[in-house]
Amino acid sequence: MTTELSPIDKAKYVAAKRAAGFVDKGMRVGLGTGSTAAWLVRCLGERVKDEGLRFRGVPTSTRTAELAKSVGIDVITLDEARWLDVTIDGADEFDGELNLIKGGGGALLQEKIVATASDQMIVIADAAKEVETLGAFPLPVEVIPFGWQTTQALIEEMLISMDVMGRNSALRMNGETPFITDEGNYILDLNLGRIGDARQMAMVLNQMPGVVENGIFVDICDTVIIGFSDGRVETRDINEGSVSEDRIDVEDGDNLFSDLGD
Repeated sequence: MTTELSPIDKAKYVAAKRAAGFVDKGMRVGLGTGSTAAWLVRCLGERVKDEGLRFRGVPTSTRTAELAKSVGIDVITLDEARWLDVTIDGADEFDGELNLIKGGGGALLQEKIVATASDQMIVIADAAKEVETLGAFPLPVEVIPFGWQTTQALIEEMLISMDVMGRNSALRMNGETPFITDEGNYILDLNLGRIGDARQMAMVLNQMPGVVENGIFVDICDTVIIGFSDGRVETRDINEGSVSEDRIDVEDGDNLFSDLGD
């Protein structure tokens, strides 16, 4: 690599490298969004280049689509694929039951649609993303722009009756203007501290007028691949109840990943 990777980037890289090995010829693969998912796309690009691997990728954002095309991955839409063999994505948090918080990159709606249209969802993450209880990471909630302040007030009022530590929320910004999702919506980040019942929270939020989707993923993730800075990789499969560990070497020298980072 042109520069030595930071410990966190090494962890992301080895998790992504391991996950890329789950993709076989002819698969239809959901491609996540975010810094860790970007490592995956580059690892898959290496396999396309070096092995001649051919598969079709369904990106969860315009920026993932652009990156996938740039590394030689055949990109199609979910409507064209109809159903996927696997989706591989990152997460902002995951707990022991593989419940997730996602949406730090702003693509939670497409990510959830693609993940639920897959036979399997694999999450790749560094070890710091594992938590005992979800909620330390702000929970993203995608809302329509019309009346968003009213929606925000209703959400904060609803949180009074929920098992959470905090009830503050903030409109996500992009500089001086609101962050806009690929669907033209806004995102409210809920600073909850701890979510006592993630399933209940997800259901209640999605019943509120103005809410499009929330970043809690329950009963969607099947496998998590955890990377460590020393090259260790732990794979947990919740369906099989199995845990395995291996190691991936991180070599120096120029390659596809020299320009990646948060």
